[in-house]
Amino acid sequence: MKSSVCYTFFLCITYVFFFYLCQVLSCGYAEESPCTPGFESELFVFKVHRDHLHRGKRLGRVTFNNCDGRTRTLFQSVDKRFDVDMDGTVTLKRQVTLHEGHKVFSVHAWDSNGKKHTVSVKVERIHHHEEHHIDTVMNISSPEVLTFPKSSTGAKRAKRGWVIPPFRVPENSRGPFPMKLVQIKSDYAKETQMIYSVTGEGADLEPKGIFTVERLSGNLFVTQALDREKKASYRLVAHAVARDVPSVIEAPMEVIIDVMDQNDNKPVFTQNPFNGQVAEAAVKGRCMFMKVTATDADDSQETNNGIIHYKIVSQEPPFPKPNMFDINTSTGTIRVQETGMDREQWPRYTLLIVATDMEGAGYSTTGTAVITITDSNDNPPQFEQSSYTVSVPENKVGHEVAKLTVTDGDEVGSPAWSTKYRIISGDKGGFFNVSTGPNQLEGIITTVKPLDFEKTKQYVLSVIVENDDPFVGSLPTSTATVTVNVEDVNEPPEFKPKEKIIFKPEDAPVDTELITYTATDPDTGKSQKIMYKMGSDDAGWLSVSPETGVIKVRSLMDRESVYVKDGKYRAIILAVDDDVSSPATGTGTLIIELENVNDNAPVINERIIKICNRGSAPVLLSITDKDGPPFGAPFSVETQGETSKNWSTSMNDTSTGVFLHLKSQLEQGDYNVVLRVFDQHKLYQDSSIQATVCDCTGDEFQCTNKQLAGMALSGFLSFIMRKSGTKKEPLLPEDDVRDNIYYYDEEGGGEDDQDYDLSVLHRGLDNRPEVFRNDVAPTFLPAPHYRPRPANPEEIGTFIDDNLNAADNDPTAPPYDSLLVFDYEGGGSDAGSLSSINSSSSGHDQDYDFLNEWGPRFKKLADMFGGGED
Repeated sequence: MKSSVCYTFFLCITYVFFFYLCQVLSCGYAEESPCTPGFESELFVFKVHRDHLHRGKRLGRVTFNNCDGRTRTLFQSVDKRFDVDMDGTVTLKRQVTLHEGHKVFSVHAWDSNGKKHTVSVKVERIHHHEEHHIDTVMNISSPEVLTFPKSSTGAKRAKRGWVIPPFRVPENSRGPFPMKLVQIKSDYAKETQMIYSVTGEGADLEPKGIFTVERLSGNLFVTQALDREKKASYRLVAHAVARDVPSVIEAPMEVIIDVMDQNDNKPVFTQNPFNGQVAEAAVKGRCMFMKVTATDADDSQETNNGIIHYKIVSQEPPFPKPNMFDINTSTGTIRVQETGMDREQWPRYTLLIVATDMEGAGYSTTGTAVITITDSNDNPPQFEQSSYTVSVPENKVGHEVAKLTVTDGDEVGSPAWSTKYRIISGDKGGFFNVSTGPNQLEGIITTVKPLDFEKTKQYVLSVIVENDDPFVGSLPTSTATVTVNVEDVNEPPEFKPKEKIIFKPEDAPVDTELITYTATDPDTGKSQKIMYKMGSDDAGWLSVSPETGVIKVRSLMDRESVYVKDGKYRAIILAVDDDVSSPATGTGTLIIELENVNDNAPVINERIIKICNRGSAPVLLSITDKDGPPFGAPFSVETQGETSKNWSTSMNDTSTGVFLHLKSQLEQGDYNVVLRVFDQHKLYQDSSIQATVCDCTGDEFQCTNKQLAGMALSGFLSFIMRKSGTKKEPLLPEDDVRDNIYYYDEEGGGEDDQDYDLSVLHRGLDNRPEVFRNDVAPTFLPAPHYRPRPANPEEIGTFIDDNLNAADNDPTAPPYDSLLVFDYEGGGSDAGSLSSINSSSSGHDQDYDFLNEWGPRFKKLADMFGGGED
């Protein structure tokens, strides 16, 4: 009984123990000890390699735990030469020298409650044999174990902004591998077994497998030698989770592993050889003319492994001194150190240069610098001849006066050898120019203005020669004297002015004297006679008196002529002297500004229009007048003769065009519409328009084909007429004169009897709308120019004859040379064929076999005409 009671009591105690253990584990250690703000170490040591630290250098990082999850803290350095960022990074604000090999200063930090905390920071220089420890940051309190940071008090863990100092691992380590770096440890490991893992670069990301961690111990290993030149830093994330209690999980912790540089790379020159050039007269110590550069893959920021120094180890040739050049050890800039270079003796130098890393104490490599010595202008050019005497004809522009040759002892083709020239005296008027010849060693003098013998008979020029490059030092300048004698030549007479402008009306009568346009002879030493003649008179309107130069109207001028541009007519007048050996001719231009007169009646531009006979809109016709203002618009228009019955007109708003209206419904066909167009001074001219009227409505112009049959019949009738070969007498004798053209009073009379009515001349098919015509007007033939009605009644007869002749030869006036359709008027007509086809030609010349291809309706005609002689 007693043993039973004891056993029961043991089970209860065991149950209670495990119950409380589960509560503790599942609740996330709600009762863990509180966090105390402060620095993670009592002393931070930053190790550097050299005593002289440059501005901006990063020394390391101090870490401070706020216990409130914040990742940024306010720091302050007591030594103002050092700056501490809010993440704890310590950098140099200005250059610092470690005179005793180290420097200690304090850094303050303030927690969330405003309390100040202070820590000491030591910057310490190490020596070369300690390279594997260069620039490391040592946390003296815990160098081998990396513990997950503690969370703030509470039932649920929150991610902390804990900053872990980077671990520094030297590159090129020989192992043995895997090599332990640090132990990652969780505080939970005291109560339960934790499982550790790492992720990130080098773990589960490329390059994979470089870092591993033991699952139970948390030991972090590196599995192979690292190469800083391939990858200088790795960012890992450490994880820890309880093996038996999944709810116990550490927040991920960032672990940064920096690869420490070792001097395992030699410097490499960026090119080899380097090429440069310097003038032989370069100034000592001031002429930096080229630079050599080398690169090193090692670190040059945190160590001096990649800091390169340069040195010249040899010079070839070693003349005139073995150290003619100097090189800046840090930058590689080469400059002249000694004077005495002579391009003619030593045109090129070769320098052997050594580049060494670790500021001259490490690995070295060699390179070559080739220096070309360029010529300096220490030999002035010299004229081969100091004086020249030449003769130049007057009035010649671009004439070569003289060639001045020189010699130069500098390098051929260099700027110190090529020459340039200047005229320094004797040419105040700017008549001459001197330029460098093609071979660069000659100066060519030419004229740029015409010389005048009558004004200046001789010029004395002083010319100097220089190089393109300035002289080195004070050198004498060579000068040549050129005496230019001007030769007298026979010069052409000169019109003054060269262009003469006059204003004349275009209707100036023939023989009207326009102007006297004369020239003078510039050869004042000669007595010569000048004669005048026309040089260019395209329209043939002018004549000039050979003796006096008086210009008259030869034929009537016309401002609207094609020879007149912008109202101006140009003519060239020639003046010729009577020199026995070489007569000279001068030219003058006469510009006649023609004043406009009203000598052109307005005309309608459109000659052919199309219109529907029902509901059509008016047709706008444009009007032009060759005469300019004030003889043109506004225009007015009147219908003439029978046109007035079927057509009406109205002017547009500007009176520069006319609307043509169809008053009555006409049959389909072509009609001749005669319109009389007046300018604002009532000068008029009749214009004929061929109007094609179609049986349609509105603006949808479309003619029906109801006359096709008639057209075909007309074609066959023309064939029959051509077969007949009979020539008929004309309807009207050629000498038939219409009595209604001229009106005479048997008793004589005054001027009223000569007020002719010319409207009868326009009586044609336009006055007979019942006559249907369908001949086709030509569209690409120009119409002749009809004379306007003369103002003088005595010229009416000539006016009618001229315009009758123009109408007879007008291809744009009916009847047209096209297939016509005529009404049958019965037999026995004395009239011949109305077609312009030659009626007397024999039908045997025609080939009518094509009628067989037209089908059965034309079979009879094919038999009649397609049978040849039969």
